[in-house]
Amino acid sequence: MTKPNLPVAIVAAEAPVRARPTNYPAPFAARMAGREKRPLGDVFGLRNFGVNLTRLAPGAVSALRHAHSRQDEFVFILEGNPTLRTDAGATRLAPGQCAGFPAGTGDGHQLVNETDDVVVYLEIGDRSPGDQGSYPDDDLQATLVDGAWRFTHKDGTPY
Repeated sequence: MTKPNLPVAIVAAEAPVRARPTNYPAPFAARMAGREKRPLGDVFGLRNFGVNLTRLAPGAVSALRHAHSRQDEFVFILEGNPTLRTDAGATRLAPGQCAGFPAGTGDGHQLVNETDDVVVYLEIGDRSPGDQGSYPDDDLQATLVDGAWRFTHKDGTPY
């Protein structure tokens, strides 16, 4: 077995920015302006879970508010004060705080930067095959197929 040429360690903020800013189809892709992801897990060849160093400019959002059917998700705030939006409402977070989102709850979540300062956080999630994403605020649903997200309207018609 050939060992891939992967780094032992890196400075996270120097990792390459994700080449494609978002997987969302139009018209949702434009709503991700101001979000920058550095896929740290990919740098090390991680296959079972992903880790992103994510930066939100003022006014930017982490994602559309969503919930996963099979994927657990976790965020750890490094800089700034994002607002966490869930079915329970809005919660202001601070550096050092974290939040977790168990799979299968249907509780939609997203981070929103409502401040004038940059927000930086770590986002960690597993890569469970067959995961589905639901979007309570938008006419969108997603299914993970062969490692790629496929998006449709809630009635099943493709974008």
